[in-house]
Amino acid sequence: MTLAPEESERLQVWLAANVGTDAAAPLVIDVISGGASNLTLGVRVGDRHVVVRRPPIGHFLPTAHDMGREYTVYRAVHGTAVPVPHALAHCADEGVIGAPFYVMQYLDGIVPHDATVLAGTTAETNARLSERFVEILVAIHALDVDAVGLGDFAKREGYLARQVARWSDQWERSKVADTPVIDDLGRLLRQRMPQQLETTLVHGDYRLGNVMLDRTDAAVVLAVLDWEMATLGDPRSDLAYTLLYWSTKDRPLVHPSQAIADLPGFPTAGDLVTRYEHVSGRSCEHLDFYIALAAYKLTIIGEGARARAIRTGRPDPFAGVERPLPEWALSLLSNH
Repeated sequence: MTLAPEESERLQVWLAANVGTDAAAPLVIDVISGGASNLTLGVRVGDRHVVVRRPPIGHFLPTAHDMGREYTVYRAVHGTAVPVPHALAHCADEGVIGAPFYVMQYLDGIVPHDATVLAGTTAETNARLSERFVEILVAIHALDVDAVGLGDFAKREGYLARQVARWSDQWERSKVADTPVIDDLGRLLRQRMPQQLETTLVHGDYRLGNVMLDRTDAAVVLAVLDWEMATLGDPRSDLAYTLLYWSTKDRPLVHPSQAIADLPGFPTAGDLVTRYEHVSGRSCEHLDFYIALAAYKLTIIGEGARARAIRTGRPDPFAGVERPLPEWALSLLSNH
């Protein structure tokens, strides 16, 4: 996806007025990522390089892809113990490039979307990266949401019930065919729901594929990216989402980045939990429920991507991919 010439012209004018770029300098746009989620565009204006984020083409779910929410989180978290790019400006006017968007600082690092990115790193580097990865997750959950201006970002109570209700609603809105196992998983999640013990900021999509690493030392995390699903909620849900993406050995393959945790030096999923509990001082009970909830959420995100492809006539990004995730999550809950 790129911008039409008239959209590029309007964007150049907007950037000059709101970010301070040179209105007369040449503008070049590259797609950094444009998959099933928000579109990330690298924009060069002369010698200035920024990032523009906008919703995917054909998005239709009313609570998804809220650029204003993600921009608010970046602004709040920047400057804390959690590394993030500096968010520069937000535009709610769809008349500029056809959708709301925000602009943030460009960082030059590597994002490990699959294991090949870290194929040359040592086990010692991978071990240090794992430790830092956990420390940052703990730092996210330790943020004082009132102090950083996120106290009213979302309701503080009833997170689990709201998550199940939200994703059940997304499923009803996005499905193109009945899939009983997804409905069964939703019902079992409602029946097995544990009590929420605390409320923190949660990232909502915390995994190795959503961090940017230093090019010279992969154990250094430059930034945590993709905060579009951030909210206030139960911190154990973040850890569980991470675990869903941790290794290919005992869970369905949902993303190539899972294989990173199979490289030498990365801890097992169990050791990752132990590390999180030690650093945070938090006991992580009922993790099977939280992992099943993460699987439910991820399944419905995938179904939404398929629905967008059908509605827009674009290729299905998951065509031909087996979908064992809801069955696996259902068995995980049923066995406990």
